[in-house]
Amino acid sequence: MLVLVTYDVNTEDKEGRKRLRKVAKQCMNYGVRVQNSVFECVVDAAKLRVLKKVLYDEIDPKKDSLRFYNLGNRTKSNVEHYGAKPSLDVEGDLIF
Repeated sequence: MLVLVTYDVNTEDKEGRKRLRKVAKQCMNYGVRVQNSVFECVVDAAKLRVLKKVLYDEIDPKKDSLRFYNLGNRTKSNVEHYGAKPSLDVEGDLIF
């Protein structure tokens, strides 16, 4: 299934900037960055549970926020893209 992961980490202090880097790094392990704090992740239910746990452990819930949008399995018809940063086929081969 395609899951959109978004986050907002408070970076007013050194600890916040560290949390931001950790959250972004963890998201890169599961998906593709499509905007600064937005990742498209193709995961099954088990991997999604792991991803949520990993991210919950990284944030400070009093200062930061996470959102998970389940877009389902029909990814091609659920996502429209216009403008900069060309869209990637997150289910295809990613060769850079």
